[in-house]
Amino acid sequence: MKEKVRFGLVGLGAMGLAHAKTLLTAVPEATLSAVATRNAPHIAQLRALPGGDGVRVFDTPAQMYGSGEIDAVLIASPHRLHVAQATEAFAAGVPVLLEKPTGVFTREVRALNASADKSGLPFGVMFNQRTSPVYRRMRELVASGELGELRRTSVIITDWFRAQSYYDSGAWRATWRHDGGGVLLNQAPHNLDLWQWICGMPTRVHAFCGMGRWHDIEVEDDVTAYVEYPNGATGTFVTCTGEAAGTNRFEISLDGGQLVYEHGRLTLSRPSVPASQFIREYTGGFGKPEIRSADITPIGEYTMHAGVLRAFARHMLFGEPMVADGREGLESLSLANAMLLSAWTGETVALPMSEADDARYEAMLASRAAKSREKTARPVELDVNKSF
Repeated sequence: MKEKVRFGLVGLGAMGLAHAKTLLTAVPEATLSAVATRNAPHIAQLRALPGGDGVRVFDTPAQMYGSGEIDAVLIASPHRLHVAQATEAFAAGVPVLLEKPTGVFTREVRALNASADKSGLPFGVMFNQRTSPVYRRMRELVASGELGELRRTSVIITDWFRAQSYYDSGAWRATWRHDGGGVLLNQAPHNLDLWQWICGMPTRVHAFCGMGRWHDIEVEDDVTAYVEYPNGATGTFVTCTGEAAGTNRFEISLDGGQLVYEHGRLTLSRPSVPASQFIREYTGGFGKPEIRSADITPIGEYTMHAGVLRAFARHMLFGEPMVADGREGLESLSLANAMLLSAWTGETVALPMSEADDARYEAMLASRAAKSREKTARPVELDVNKSF
């Protein structure tokens, strides 16, 4: 049995270089053996990392996939390339760990998932926020049923602040043609994933999206969405990259309690009796159940990207669970596609999206991509440690 998983890396931008450093220094079960890039400045930055001088460089992903020098690939290239590069890896017999989003539109991701199924190889997605002890605890409490049925959800994630220089740093960023979307595909996939992972998928969505509302970009940087769940519960999702100071709040109301995560603390407020019971039985008119609130923030390590990489490597070495199966990337992407489709058409969109809505979204995206303006990059050094 191998002692370490030899990773290849596709993409050496800001995120790719961060992953390279993590693989070289922080994942005992893995190492970085090769990268695929022709970008000389990026190669120089790789060589400057501890251990980076020993990493082999290939011109193309295909060359790296067929080299025999890697056991798995981490793909951190621009979004439009994800599906083709991952599909090519599966065809070459190489397991894939894919940065979010797994693709740009749902039809291509369904095809990617089918390729993964056919290959029988490990397929993971970099949903690093699932390693948070807080989000894992929220999921456990909701799934256990001890707090009763879902009544309302609210996600406000408006502290994904980005300056114009961030969008200007790459010619591909914030364009329909190369990026395929804005905050819903770049920053908020984490939050969309956590929302559905913890609360389940809604059945329909109606959204309002501001395209370049706060920045000189053509994609969405401001989103407000309303959803409904199978049991009639409702939810809202608000995200933006143009608000300061911004808010990061996740609230889940259930029949027997309310979970609120904000400012790094998880609070559970529980009524003395479930709300539905009090509504039926209380005879005093005004009044509500006694509420007891407690800080239930769990203690534990938030392992982030290194945790996802370690789990994927241990899955390959020992059969242990991954943090997130790559096929699950379809759910958050479906939410993002449905929100944009709703904003473009003014309609409420059913989930899961129908084949007709898949096709409508793809056609509308292609139309916008065809009119996408060309940009000249103004490179800046991006510190991804300031992201999450």
